[in-house]
Amino acid sequence: MSVGIVLVSHSAKLAEGLAELAAQMAPDVTILPAGGLADGSIGTDYDEVVAATQRADSGDGVVLLYDLGSAQMTAELAVESLADPSAAIVADGPLVEGAIAAAVAAQAGRDRKAVAEAAAAAGVPEDLALAESQADAAEIELELRNEVGLHARPAGLLVRTLSGIDAEVTVRLGDQEADGHSVLALMSLGARQGDRLRVRASGPQAETALAKVRELVDSDFGE
Repeated sequence: MSVGIVLVSHSAKLAEGLAELAAQMAPDVTILPAGGLADGSIGTDYDEVVAATQRADSGDGVVLLYDLGSAQMTAELAVESLADPSAAIVADGPLVEGAIAAAVAAQAGRDRKAVAEAAAAAGVPEDLALAESQADAAEIELELRNEVGLHARPAGLLVRTLSGIDAEVTVRLGDQEADGHSVLALMSLGARQGDRLRVRASGPQAETALAKVRELVDSDFGE
């Protein structure tokens, strides 16, 4: 079992598309869209959100994300109506980035509090602490050989692999650098087949992290 995720949006198409995208990186997680009104128009449907929240809970709880203010209110009311409101959390984070981060965290087996925290932290600009922590980092250079490069599924697989490893990891392509624990940051590199990546890691398990990344790249991410 894993924490379920419900995406509350004013648009059914937005919620459905985002659920489909997030599912690519979290195949074992229940991710349900709850968007639009029953007649297909723009809005949020309280009954649909309640039903989706109940369906998404497999025993480990649910995290809800929302797009705009009134969707937040609908999500919070839906949680309050549950037999056990503590089983669900409305995460305060960006919908798209938060959904991806939450999906990856849930796939990694995190509890609902950790999944909600991952969603809330998504999209927050990195500070200088990461750069400073990498001062004495170990580094390897790897060539992407898989056909599609570092797109959504490989990026999600990389983040899941690093989950639980005590190391700070960054991936650099040219003059661009991404946090190895962020799916969207990795995807933003636009790394393609044949590109060479410089992967740096620091921390107690830095060597383990680099070895895991090398294994993934050498296996073409299982493609």
